[in-house]
Amino acid sequence: MGKRILIFGASGRTGQLVHRAALQEGYEVLAPAHAECPLEEAEQVSSLVLGCGAQLVVNCAAVSGLEACADNPLQAHLVNAVAPAAMALACRHTGARFIHLSTDYVLCGRRAGLKDETARCRPINWYAESKREGELQVLEALPAAVVARVSWVCGNPQKPSFIESSVARALAGQPLAAVADKVSLPTDAADIARVVLALGAGDYAGVVHVCSSGEPLSWWNCALLALQETLRLGALPVLPAMEQQKLDEVPFFREPRPRYTGMSNARLTGQLGIPMPSAAETVARVVQRFLAQHGS
Repeated sequence: MGKRILIFGASGRTGQLVHRAALQEGYEVLAPAHAECPLEEAEQVSSLVLGCGAQLVVNCAAVSGLEACADNPLQAHLVNAVAPAAMALACRHTGARFIHLSTDYVLCGRRAGLKDETARCRPINWYAESKREGELQVLEALPAAVVARVSWVCGNPQKPSFIESSVARALAGQPLAAVADKVSLPTDAADIARVVLALGAGDYAGVVHVCSSGEPLSWWNCALLALQETLRLGALPVLPAMEQQKLDEVPFFREPRPRYTGMSNARLTGQLGIPMPSAAETVARVVQRFLAQHGS
């Protein structure tokens, strides 16, 4: 039997690129839709992992909308914490390698600066609370699992992030604004897919930060880099104006967001020897991919 991988959340921004990369690496890919295996049903999740014969299980699925988690905290708990724990426990029985994707939002965001894997966690919303609980339950059920924290995922033209959306708005001549007082690091979903498969083939266990290299950027900084790259490529005649917003003034943000969650990827790039691009390189690649996809 060849290599078999089971991917939860394969229709999402990251999951689609993990799926594609796994096929390119010669994996037989199992990618159940929600209707086939609802993540709210832990027994179904466990049964699928136990019976599918996968050597590698990757969880890209989550209820990630902060307001959605606040509106339905039970669903957030079931999908973001209980389901990953069920996957981990099942992998413990089958011997499969397990990679679980988490988020920089679990970190304490009070102080600026890059945070490593030992940094304090302090969730301040239902989403982060459920994701932190998922991390803890996964590693308790399966100490050999990998919890890969990612931040500001971008790079899938089919599932645009705020970076691609900023470019699209600029190309359409629409007003531009972005938050300038919240910082982290963008991460290309294609890089996450590459890292996931590398971690799946290794023996590292525990938490690892998967993000671009360099100093944290604000959403406004990321959008500006994206617009500058769009201009450089000739898709824009001039650099458009973009308003700087304050996080507390965004009207549709009902849930609090941590301000400073930039992560250090030194463990990934140094200890594990898996390279990552700089934040500026990530943004440029994301823009190039987006424009190529949309014929600009």
